[in-house]
Amino acid sequence: MRLVAASLSGQSDAAWARAASEHVDRAILGGIALDEPSRGAARQLVARDREEFLPDDPLAFVDEQLSVLSDLGIETGFNVRSTSVEPVREAAAVCREHDSICEINAHCRQAELCRVGCGEALLRDTDRLCEQVRAAAGTGAAVSVKARAEVSGVDLARTARAIEDAGADVIHVDAMDSEPVIREVRGACDLFVIANNEVRDRESVHEYLAFGADAVSVGRPSDDPRVLARVREAIEEWETREASV
Repeated sequence: MRLVAASLSGQSDAAWARAASEHVDRAILGGIALDEPSRGAARQLVARDREEFLPDDPLAFVDEQLSVLSDLGIETGFNVRSTSVEPVREAAAVCREHDSICEINAHCRQAELCRVGCGEALLRDTDRLCEQVRAAAGTGAAVSVKARAEVSGVDLARTARAIEDAGADVIHVDAMDSEPVIREVRGACDLFVIANNEVRDRESVHEYLAFGADAVSVGRPSDDPRVLARVREAIEEWETREASV
């Protein structure tokens, strides 16, 4: 599994995943706000013209979206946000039923989300992040954490070790403008490492794979088949070269 379509709030639904499936190995749907504080923050984002999924029943939405992808032939997952543990556990149980990954969002930097303790605020609180990871992993679901580089006070290598100890399987890193952070994370843990940010072409793909990423993800242009085809071609070129060494 080398190419992932990364979640985009309010956009990454089952139809989006199906459209990307010709090129990608995994599609992470979401993000979805699960509890009332995170949903309140999402409503504030919508009020200032951002897109968010705000179904009446978030868990039913996760279940329905994953259900319609059962024939897709690629791995699926759902990116989730919560200020409390139990909704994460419940969402992970739904993901497990669909053999999908539960991805805990410790990534979003919108002020509304951070104020209630989601996104970057969760990334800064390793104990609380690990509590959510343990809850999700306890259901038997595969667990990913979506994180961001260049967050003040956060050592991503240390975070990677902590979430691995808590039961995570994957760390999905938005490298921002600090691409070598992928090498630091790779050296710190045995997690499956997905590198994200400006993955567009041969140069970006090969840079991340050279730093030790197991896979790369495409965010904003994940609905553009031309970009996905270029990235897939770059991955296949890398794999061919590695096989010949």
